[in-house]
Amino acid sequence: MSENNAEVQKVTLIDESGDEALYEVLFTFHSDEYNKDYILLVPEGIEDDEEVDIQAYIFNPDENGDATEEELIQIEDDKEWDMVEEVLNTFLEDDSNFN
Repeated sequence: MSENNAEVQKVTLIDESGDEALYEVLFTFHSDEYNKDYILLVPEGIEDDEEVDIQAYIFNPDENGDATEEELIQIEDDKEWDMVEEVLNTFLEDDSNFN
């Protein structure tokens, strides 16, 4: 058991083929505009300079802020997706998020 307080949360996702892939939680945020919580995931074990597909979902965290794969909801609305991309881009541009 790690005693690292900054331990990264991980989520297992199953793709259309039924293959499991482990993802790390990049960050979560709440949108007042949509009154929803969002979670952004990256594949586990990637290099810092590696280009990856970031997965984004709507999620309903429990009282501990956790969610299971079953609680991840696809983002269907284009305007909502644009808002999520804007938050992601702001996060990626802030180097202090990658210390």
